[in-house]
Amino acid sequence: MIHEREPIIALATANGRASVGIIRLSGTGVLQISKALCFRELAPRHATLVQFNDALGELIDEGLAIAFPAPNSYTGEDVLELQCHGSTPALNLLLDHCLQLGKSMGLRLARPGEFTERAFLNGKMDLAQAEAVADLIDASSTLAAKGAAKSLKGDFSKKIDVFLNALIEIRALTEATLDFPEEEIDFIEQHDVFNRLEKILTNIEEVKKAAQQGSIIRDGLTVVLVGQPNVGKSSLMNALAGEDIAIVTDVAGTTRDRLKETILLDGVPLHIIDTAGLRETQDSVEQIGIERTWQAIEQADLVLHLMDLTQGSQISTEDQDLIKRIKLKTSKNVPIKIVWNKLDQSSKQNADLEDQWFVSAKTGQGLEQLKSELLKVAGWQPESEGGILARKRHVEALLNAEQHIKNALVLLKAQTSSIELAAEEMRLAQDELSTITGQFLPDDLLGKIFSTFCIGK
Repeated sequence: MIHEREPIIALATANGRASVGIIRLSGTGVLQISKALCFRELAPRHATLVQFNDALGELIDEGLAIAFPAPNSYTGEDVLELQCHGSTPALNLLLDHCLQLGKSMGLRLARPGEFTERAFLNGKMDLAQAEAVADLIDASSTLAAKGAAKSLKGDFSKKIDVFLNALIEIRALTEATLDFPEEEIDFIEQHDVFNRLEKILTNIEEVKKAAQQGSIIRDGLTVVLVGQPNVGKSSLMNALAGEDIAIVTDVAGTTRDRLKETILLDGVPLHIIDTAGLRETQDSVEQIGIERTWQAIEQADLVLHLMDLTQGSQISTEDQDLIKRIKLKTSKNVPIKIVWNKLDQSSKQNADLEDQWFVSAKTGQGLEQLKSELLKVAGWQPESEGGILARKRHVEALLNAEQHIKNALVLLKAQTSSIELAAEEMRLAQDELSTITGQFLPDDLLGKIFSTFCIGK
């Protein structure tokens, strides 16, 4: 059922000079606005060349007008698209004129993501597909674009629906058993509940792995470089980025604030953060930089602790203490890896300790191996190419659903009297899975999701 909503309008293309600019309208009354604007009836889904004039009859621009009557439109509502030259002043004049024509109908500027939000609310797509629209627009790599396109097509949603429906069926059987206990049916054995729940868990695990990879592709990984002053953090950042991003000198404390650069490794965005050296200092500016270093560490997916190989290949007491402080500072189980820099100036390598990498930021020695190891530590699997694009909330929902189903299995295996509790765990699992496609939504989730969209989408 298509809901009647006030009409909205927005520029659907990016601001700035371009060969083409598009203004999109959607909602009740936009086809009437098209008549007043174009002075004619527009054939559905047919591009019509028209002159766009202002209220005084003066020409604004010449372009194409296309009408998409409901429900056969992007939003499911009546939609009007105006295509003209991408001149910012001309587009603004045309947009203002449309607002005046639609004033009596309540035409207003659209909120971020409101067109796609209406498409979701009108059943044109589910929530995972709606999010894929924004992800496709924001894709920073070919992998991200391919993954978003698959999610937009519904590949992710179909996977969720398969085991969601299977879970609903088991829930129905469970609820029936609770309603008719006098029948004394051993529903667990009769309906093969254990095996069916185990199969759902297997399916969730497969989709979870794909979603985790998709989340890495979409959001990338935050790698924070830490260590004592002058160990080569800035040099390593420049080497990874392939250009001079950070200032490099022999003066301790040169880096006063964190620097961030995003690079692509095998299509995966890597957000490299160079930080101020962690040391005791009386310099107030450097102190602020050190505080920001700790803030970056708290948000890291991986911490690279750099040390100077020319000072010896044993981890000093000072660095050991620093590693302990970093572990205490991070709220999640963030990997901390040791990177020995200045390999070109020393041949010393400590083979006694694992997870130590040796590089020369100056010459590039060991750099390719480091890049490869970064992806491995982050959990990236190259064979996952072409998978779905997922968000962190999707991964969290899958993890929560997985846990609830495991809880249900434990309760069912314990004793028959636990069936009621098991049914509740399955309900909670169903709710978690339903948040992915939008069948079940917490009150504030929808607003948070669409607020991140661009205005015209």
